Amino acid sequence: MKSANNLFFSKKNAVFFIAEIGGNHEGNFTNAHRLTKLALESGADAIKFQFYTGDSLVCEQESPDRNAHFKKFELSDKENLTLIKMVKDGGAIPMASVWSLDMLKWANPYLPYHKVGSGDLSCYPMLAALTKTKKPIILSTGLSSLDEVANAVEYIKKCDIAYITDRKLALLQCTSSYPTPDEDANLAAMLTLKNEFGLPVGYSDHTLGSDAIEAAFAMGAEIIEKHFTDTREGKTFRDHLIALTRDEVQETLSKMLKISKFKGDGIKKLTVSEKQ
Repeated sequence: MKSANNLFFSKKNAVFFIAEIGGNHEGNFTNAHRLTKLALESGADAIKFQFYTGDSLVCEQESPDRNAHFKKFELSDKENLTLIKMVKDGGAIPMASVWSLDMLKWANPYLPYHKVGSGDLSCYPMLAALTKTKKPIILSTGLSSLDEVANAVEYIKKCDIAYITDRKLALLQCTSSYPTPDEDANLAAMLTLKNEFGLPVGYSDHTLGSDAIEAAFAMGAEIIEKHFTDTREGKTFRDHLIALTRDEVQETLSKMLKISKFKGDGIKKLTVSEKQ
């Protein structure tokens, strides 16, 4: 059941669904615009981007190839703002993983939620800056042990206890391998996070297809994040391969609505059909 104080619930779907475009535009604004349009058509609640510069992520002298990769995938601030406005005008929630404190300064006014990627779970300066915005935070936990997650939650609590008392922080089970083998999805860890911290939980998926996110929802995920693409055909960048298309998201959201009916309200009582 959807709690009245849950900030992470969908007004139109059975689960709060985030379609992550991320880097699947591959640095091409025309592609980014098309993907955003398709994501809006998919019915996702939120559409997520990644804001970064190559130079702020990787030292060019130390790792020139990785620096060049991230530079290739950059969009300008103006282009990113255009995409945010497009999402908002389309009736969805714009979200982004912002990988730079400088970028956060200009992006924050336009983002009603903040998403922290797994790589920043232990980046305490960024966590501190995000808590100062007072906006809800969704934190992925890939590459992390339970102790490391606990340290991040405790740090956020020290920055602003309202993130815990008002349940403004959500935790996503995530496995940071691309693609994630089925046996490494570890969906049960999502329930461990829920039991350990008492916060809203969900699942950020890097497996192939939609089976894992449907299972996660059946197990109690309140938030689902899945990469989004226009097509997987002919694509070599890894994030396309683990992504869903517009039609696949629509089909998956329909399945989740049916799963929600199967789950019921949890109250043990005679059903309508039994009474009849």
